[in-house]
Amino acid sequence: MRTCNSNNELHAALKRYRDDGQSIAFVPTMGNLHEGHLDLVRKARHLCDVVVVSIFVNPLQFGAGEDLDAYPRTLAADKEKLFSEGVHLLFAPSVEDIYPEGMDKQTVVSVPDLGDTLCGTSRPGHFDGVTTVVCKLFNIVQPDVSVFGEKDFQQLSIVRKMVTDLCMPVEIVGVATTRDEDGLAKSSRNGYLSQEERDIAPLIHQTLNTCREAIACGFDNFLQLESHARMKLLQAGFEPDYFAIRDARTLRAVTEDTEEIAILAAARLGSTRLIDNVRLSLNPVGDWKMLADG
Repeated sequence: MRTCNSNNELHAALKRYRDDGQSIAFVPTMGNLHEGHLDLVRKARHLCDVVVVSIFVNPLQFGAGEDLDAYPRTLAADKEKLFSEGVHLLFAPSVEDIYPEGMDKQTVVSVPDLGDTLCGTSRPGHFDGVTTVVCKLFNIVQPDVSVFGEKDFQQLSIVRKMVTDLCMPVEIVGVATTRDEDGLAKSSRNGYLSQEERDIAPLIHQTLNTCREAIACGFDNFLQLESHARMKLLQAGFEPDYFAIRDARTLRAVTEDTEEIAILAAARLGSTRLIDNVRLSLNPVGDWKMLADG
Protein backbone atom coordinates (compact mmCIF):
# COMPACT_ATOMS: atom_id res chain seq x y z
CA MET A 1 0.00 0.00 0.00
CA ARG A 2 1.30 3.41 -0.98
CA THR A 3 0.49 6.53 1.05
CA CYS A 4 0.05 9.80 -0.86
CA ASN A 5 -0.07 13.11 0.96
CA SER A 6 -0.63 15.51 -1.93
CA ASN A 7 -2.94 15.78 -4.93
CA ASN A 8 -0.07 15.57 -7.42
CA GLU A 9 1.38 12.50 -5.75
CA LEU A 10 -1.98 10.74 -5.86
CA HIS A 11 -2.59 11.71 -9.50
CA ALA A 12 0.78 10.25 -10.50
CA ALA A 13 0.09 7.03 -8.61
CA LEU A 14 -3.36 6.63 -10.16
CA LYS A 15 -2.16 7.29 -13.71
CA ARG A 16 -0.38 3.96 -13.86
CA TYR A 17 -3.55 2.09 -12.98
CA ARG A 18 -5.66 4.10 -15.40
CA ASP A 19 -3.17 3.58 -18.21
CA ASP A 20 -3.58 -0.17 -17.62
CA GLY A 21 -7.36 0.18 -17.92
CA GLN A 22 -8.05 -0.74 -14.30
CA SER A 23 -11.21 0.41 -12.52
CA ILE A 24 -10.94 2.50 -9.35
CA ALA A 25 -13.07 2.38 -6.20
CA PHE A 26 -12.87 5.07 -3.56
CA VAL A 27 -13.75 4.99 0.14
CA PRO A 28 -13.65 8.42 1.85
CA THR A 29 -13.16 8.32 5.63
CA MET A 30 -12.10 10.49 8.53
CA GLY A 31 -9.92 7.74 9.97
CA ASN A 32 -10.14 6.04 13.37
CA LEU A 33 -11.15 3.03 11.35
CA HIS A 34 -13.37 0.25 12.68
CA GLU A 35 -14.99 -2.86 11.22
CA GLY A 36 -17.67 -0.78 9.51
CA HIS A 37 -15.05 1.09 7.50
CA LEU A 38 -13.33 -2.17 6.62
CA ASP A 39 -16.61 -3.59 5.30
CA LEU A 40 -16.73 -0.63 2.91
CA VAL A 41 -13.18 -1.42 1.80
CA ARG A 42 -14.11 -5.07 1.22
CA LYS A 43 -17.07 -4.02 -0.89
CA ALA A 44 -14.81 -1.68 -2.88
CA ARG A 45 -12.33 -4.50 -3.52
CA HIS A 46 -15.17 -6.65 -4.82
CA LEU A 47 -16.35 -3.94 -7.20
CA CYS A 48 -13.12 -2.63 -8.73
CA ASP A 49 -9.50 -3.46 -9.53
CA VAL A 50 -7.94 -0.70 -7.43
CA VAL A 51 -9.04 0.63 -4.02
CA VAL A 52 -8.24 4.14 -2.82
CA VAL A 53 -9.06 5.16 0.76
CA SER A 54 -8.81 8.71 2.03
CA ILE A 55 -8.28 9.73 5.64
CA PHE A 56 -9.08 13.38 6.18
CA VAL A 57 -10.71 14.93 9.25
CA ASN A 58 -12.69 17.62 7.48
CA PRO A 59 -12.95 20.82 9.56
CA LEU A 60 -15.55 22.29 7.22
CA GLN A 61 -18.23 19.86 8.44
CA PHE A 62 -17.70 20.54 12.15
CA GLY A 63 -19.81 23.26 13.75
CA ALA A 64 -19.09 25.46 16.73
CA GLY A 65 -18.71 23.39 19.90
CA GLU A 66 -18.39 20.10 18.03
CA ASP A 67 -15.57 17.62 18.53
CA LEU A 68 -13.06 18.55 15.81
CA ASP A 69 -10.09 18.87 18.17
CA ALA A 70 -11.09 15.79 20.14
CA TYR A 71 -11.79 13.67 17.07
CA PRO A 72 -9.41 10.70 17.32
CA ARG A 73 -6.47 10.61 14.90
CA THR A 74 -5.11 7.06 14.67
CA LEU A 75 -3.20 7.10 11.39
CA ALA A 76 -0.61 4.43 12.25
CA ALA A 77 -3.24 1.90 13.34
CA ASP A 78 -5.44 2.83 10.38
CA LYS A 79 -2.59 2.16 7.96
CA GLU A 80 -2.10 -1.32 9.40
CA LYS A 81 -5.80 -2.14 8.96
CA LEU A 82 -5.90 -0.85 5.39
CA PHE A 83 -2.72 -2.72 4.46
CA SER A 84 -4.20 -5.97 5.78
CA GLU A 85 -7.30 -5.40 3.62
CA GLY A 86 -5.29 -5.03 0.43
CA VAL A 87 -5.85 -1.31 -0.16
CA HIS A 88 -3.68 -0.02 -2.99
CA LEU A 89 -3.51 3.71 -2.19
CA LEU A 90 -4.09 5.74 0.97
CA PHE A 91 -4.69 9.45 0.42
CA ALA A 92 -3.93 11.37 3.63
CA PRO A 93 -3.83 15.07 2.74
CA SER A 94 -3.41 18.02 5.08
CA VAL A 95 -6.01 20.73 5.57
CA GLU A 96 -3.79 23.02 3.48
CA ASP A 97 -3.86 20.52 0.60
CA ILE A 98 -7.65 20.40 0.58
CA TYR A 99 -8.29 24.08 1.36
CA PRO A 100 -5.22 25.90 -0.01
CA GLU A 101 -6.89 29.32 0.20
CA GLY A 102 -8.50 28.66 3.56
CA MET A 103 -12.04 27.59 4.30
CA ASP A 104 -13.40 31.15 4.33
CA LYS A 105 -12.65 31.48 0.61
CA GLN A 106 -13.70 27.96 -0.35
CA THR A 107 -16.47 27.48 -2.93
CA VAL A 108 -19.20 25.55 -1.15
CA VAL A 109 -21.33 22.76 -2.64
CA SER A 110 -24.82 22.74 -1.12
CA VAL A 111 -27.60 20.21 -1.70
CA PRO A 112 -30.93 21.89 -0.89
CA ASP A 113 -33.94 20.25 0.70
CA LEU A 114 -32.34 16.90 1.58
CA GLY A 115 -29.73 18.75 3.61
CA ASP A 116 -32.18 21.06 5.35
CA THR A 117 -33.90 18.51 7.57
CA LEU A 118 -33.04 16.00 10.35
CA CYS A 119 -29.28 16.38 11.04
CA GLY A 120 -29.26 19.43 8.80
CA THR A 121 -31.60 21.21 11.21
CA SER A 122 -29.57 20.52 14.34
CA ARG A 123 -26.16 20.85 12.65
CA PRO A 124 -26.46 23.84 10.31
CA GLY A 125 -23.76 23.88 7.68
CA HIS A 126 -22.68 20.32 8.38
CA PHE A 127 -23.82 18.80 5.11
CA ASP A 128 -22.44 21.71 3.09
CA GLY A 129 -19.08 20.77 4.59
CA VAL A 130 -19.62 17.11 3.71
CA THR A 131 -20.69 17.69 0.11
CA THR A 132 -17.94 20.23 -0.49
CA VAL A 133 -15.16 17.92 0.65
CA VAL A 134 -16.67 14.87 -1.07
CA CYS A 135 -16.95 16.85 -4.31
CA LYS A 136 -13.30 17.90 -4.00
CA LEU A 137 -12.19 14.34 -3.23
CA PHE A 138 -14.14 12.98 -6.20
CA ASN A 139 -12.44 15.52 -8.45
CA ILE A 140 -9.02 14.55 -7.05
CA VAL A 141 -9.46 10.77 -7.17
CA GLN A 142 -11.87 10.55 -10.16
CA PRO A 143 -13.13 7.11 -9.13
CA ASP A 144 -15.46 4.86 -11.08
CA VAL A 145 -17.24 3.85 -7.86
CA SER A 146 -17.40 5.32 -4.36
CA VAL A 147 -18.62 3.35 -1.36
CA PHE A 148 -20.49 4.80 1.65
CA GLY A 149 -22.09 3.27 4.73
CA GLU A 150 -25.85 3.32 5.20
CA LYS A 151 -25.57 4.19 8.89
CA ASP A 152 -25.66 7.85 7.91
CA PHE A 153 -28.55 7.40 5.50
CA GLN A 154 -29.12 11.14 5.12
CA GLN A 155 -25.50 11.69 4.12
CA LEU A 156 -25.70 8.86 1.59
CA SER A 157 -28.89 10.33 0.12
CA ILE A 158 -27.31 13.78 -0.15
CA VAL A 159 -24.16 12.48 -1.84
CA ARG A 160 -26.27 10.55 -4.34
CA LYS A 161 -28.28 13.66 -5.20
CA MET A 162 -25.13 15.76 -5.54
CA VAL A 163 -23.65 13.24 -7.97
CA THR A 164 -26.86 13.16 -10.01
CA ASP A 165 -27.40 16.92 -10.03
CA LEU A 166 -23.79 17.72 -10.95
CA CYS A 167 -23.54 14.93 -13.57
CA MET A 168 -20.55 13.35 -11.85
CA PRO A 169 -19.41 10.13 -13.55
CA VAL A 170 -19.17 8.10 -10.36
CA GLU A 171 -21.43 5.30 -9.12
CA ILE A 172 -22.41 5.60 -5.45
CA VAL A 173 -22.76 2.27 -3.63
CA GLY A 174 -24.29 1.98 -0.16
CA VAL A 175 -23.28 -0.77 2.28
CA ALA A 176 -25.48 -2.00 5.13
CA THR A 177 -24.56 -0.86 8.64
CA THR A 178 -22.04 -2.98 10.52
CA ARG A 179 -23.21 -3.69 14.06
CA ASP A 180 -21.95 -5.11 17.32
CA GLU A 181 -23.67 -8.27 18.55
CA ASP A 182 -26.09 -6.21 20.66
CA GLY A 183 -27.17 -4.16 17.62
CA LEU A 184 -25.23 -0.95 18.24
CA ALA A 185 -24.03 0.52 14.95
CA LYS A 186 -20.25 0.64 14.66
CA SER A 187 -19.04 4.22 14.92
CA SER A 188 -15.84 6.07 15.67
CA ARG A 189 -17.77 7.98 18.31
CA ASN A 190 -18.64 4.83 20.27
CA GLY A 191 -15.23 5.15 21.89
CA TYR A 192 -16.46 8.25 23.72
CA LEU A 193 -19.09 6.22 25.61
CA SER A 194 -18.54 5.25 29.23
CA GLN A 195 -19.22 1.61 30.10
CA GLU A 196 -22.60 2.56 31.56
CA GLU A 197 -23.49 4.51 28.43
CA ARG A 198 -22.28 1.68 26.21
CA ASP A 199 -24.69 -0.68 27.99
CA ILE A 200 -27.58 1.69 27.27
CA ALA A 201 -26.63 2.62 23.69
CA PRO A 202 -28.15 -0.43 21.88
CA LEU A 203 -31.61 0.80 22.92
CA ILE A 204 -31.56 3.26 20.02
CA HIS A 205 -31.48 0.37 17.53
CA GLN A 206 -34.01 -1.65 19.51
CA THR A 207 -36.40 1.30 19.46
CA LEU A 208 -35.99 1.74 15.71
CA ASN A 209 -36.72 -1.95 15.19
CA THR A 210 -39.82 -1.83 17.40
CA CYS A 211 -41.14 1.08 15.38
CA ARG A 212 -40.41 -0.69 12.10
CA GLU A 213 -42.19 -3.83 13.27
CA ALA A 214 -45.25 -1.80 14.30
CA ILE A 215 -45.48 -0.20 10.85
CA ALA A 216 -44.96 -3.56 9.14
CA CYS A 217 -47.91 -4.88 11.18
CA GLY A 218 -50.15 -2.06 9.95
CA PHE A 219 -49.85 0.64 12.65
CA ASP A 220 -49.95 3.93 10.75
CA ASN A 221 -50.16 6.64 13.43
CA PHE A 222 -46.64 7.82 12.78
CA LEU A 223 -46.80 10.84 15.08
CA GLN A 224 -47.73 8.58 17.98
CA LEU A 225 -44.93 6.15 17.13
CA GLU A 226 -42.39 8.98 16.96
CA SER A 227 -43.57 10.47 20.25
CA HIS A 228 -43.48 7.11 22.03
CA ALA A 229 -39.99 6.37 20.71
CA ARG A 230 -38.62 9.75 21.81
CA MET A 231 -40.09 9.26 25.27
CA LYS A 232 -38.59 5.79 25.54
CA LEU A 233 -35.14 7.12 24.66
CA LEU A 234 -35.51 10.07 27.02
CA GLN A 235 -36.47 7.82 29.92
CA ALA A 236 -33.39 5.65 29.27
CA GLY A 237 -31.05 8.62 29.55
CA PHE A 238 -30.76 9.78 25.94
CA GLU A 239 -31.30 13.36 24.82
CA PRO A 240 -33.18 12.80 21.55
CA ASP A 241 -32.41 15.14 18.68
CA TYR A 242 -35.00 13.56 16.43
CA PHE A 243 -36.84 10.31 15.86
CA ALA A 244 -38.50 10.53 12.46
CA ILE A 245 -40.47 8.31 10.11
CA ARG A 246 -39.82 9.59 6.59
CA ASP A 247 -40.07 8.79 2.91
CA ALA A 248 -36.69 7.21 2.18
CA ARG A 249 -36.34 9.02 -1.15
CA THR A 250 -37.25 12.57 -0.12
CA LEU A 251 -36.59 12.41 3.66
CA ARG A 252 -39.90 14.26 4.02
CA ALA A 253 -43.26 13.10 5.40
CA VAL A 254 -44.59 9.75 4.23
CA THR A 255 -47.29 10.09 1.55
CA GLU A 256 -49.50 7.73 -0.40
CA ASP A 257 -46.79 7.66 -3.07
CA THR A 258 -44.08 6.49 -0.66
CA GLU A 259 -42.48 3.21 -1.70
CA GLU A 260 -39.87 2.93 1.03
CA ILE A 261 -39.87 4.25 4.59
CA ALA A 262 -36.78 5.26 6.51
CA ILE A 263 -36.95 5.49 10.30
CA LEU A 264 -34.12 7.67 11.49
CA ALA A 265 -32.89 8.68 14.93
CA ALA A 266 -30.22 10.90 16.42
CA ALA A 267 -29.70 11.26 20.16
CA ARG A 268 -27.02 12.24 22.62
CA LEU A 269 -25.93 9.84 25.30
CA GLY A 270 -23.76 11.84 27.63
CA SER A 271 -21.50 13.84 25.34
CA THR A 272 -21.77 11.38 22.44
CA ARG A 273 -24.15 11.92 19.54
CA LEU A 274 -25.38 8.64 18.05
CA ILE A 275 -27.26 8.17 14.78
CA ASP A 276 -28.95 5.12 13.31
CA ASN A 277 -31.73 4.11 10.94
CA VAL A 278 -33.76 1.17 9.68
CA ARG A 279 -35.94 0.92 6.59
CA LEU A 280 -38.89 -0.97 5.18
CA SER A 281 -40.19 -1.19 1.65
CA LEU A 282 -43.64 -1.61 0.12
CA ASN A 283 -43.70 -4.95 -1.66
CA PRO A 284 -45.62 -5.66 -4.91
CA VAL A 285 -48.78 -6.79 -3.10
CA GLY A 286 -48.97 -3.62 -1.03
CA ASP A 287 -47.59 -4.82 2.30
CA TRP A 288 -44.57 -3.38 4.08
CA LYS A 289 -41.44 -5.51 3.90
CA MET A 290 -38.60 -4.98 6.35
CA LEU A 291 -35.20 -4.44 4.75
CA ALA A 292 -31.77 -5.20 6.12
CA ASP A 293 -30.69 -2.63 8.67
CA GLY A 294 -29.48 0.57 7.05
